Amino acid sequence: MGILQKMSEWKESFETLGFVRIDELVDVEELDSLRRIYNDFLDNKYDLSGMRGDLSGDTGEGKKVEKITQIMRPSLVLPALQQTRTYEKINSIARQLMGEDMALDFDMMIDKAPGTATMTPWHQDAAYWPDMADKRAMSFWIALDNADEENGCMMYVAGSHLKPIQAHNQPTPNAALQCAAPPAADISLGQIPAGSCIAHHGYTLHGALGNHSESRHRRALILNLRPQAMISYIRSLGYDHLGNREVKNKQGQNQ
Repeated sequence: MGILQKMSEWKESFETLGFVRIDELVDVEELDSLRRIYNDFLDNKYDLSGMRGDLSGDTGEGKKVEKITQIMRPSLVLPALQQTRTYEKINSIARQLMGEDMALDFDMMIDKAPGTATMTPWHQDAAYWPDMADKRAMSFWIALDNADEENGCMMYVAGSHLKPIQAHNQPTPNAALQCAAPPAADISLGQIPAGSCIAHHGYTLHGALGNHSESRHRRALILNLRPQAMISYIRSLGYDHLGNREVKNKQGQNQ
């Protein structure tokens, strides 16, 4: 299949469903390199002050492992990430799917260690945003490990990007925002092999299963893109995706 035909099919799926699967995004050689880099971050070989946390919100004393490790903006720590073929491919695909002004807003790493079994709650990325004139945005969820039901694959609700943002809440301080879960019949599981990705719209309702496996991590590298003008706008508000901001979303949650 030619790249033009692929792009046409990806665009149709993205616009209709609110998400699209892109197989073999990362080549084998770079996949090994990204895994090594990822593990260096997990092992705290870099200074991650203000960048690393547990997305579950669990701050209990004595816990031995993070339930949902989140490391924000790794390419600030290691700028060479943005020169990888993977980042370059994503920039190109995003521009073709949503417009030539799309650019990288931020990246992050989210890992679920074996046996942590904690779900990522249902939410829409747009619930985190300040009000913007141009609401185009998309996220690329890249699997660095095979992602399936056992180790915590993603879940999506087709067509939810065409509906208003739901009311979100934050029942646990420092945890992810969440909203009402959809009926089971509406859920599409994002089971993909390592090196593939799923790109979803900023309004698409999504979550992820917990990692119930005994020995497998579920490492994901995520890139979020939006129009460059909107990136400049939210930066002017102090919105840097590192937690040091005063902007509130529509539900009144501090971001």
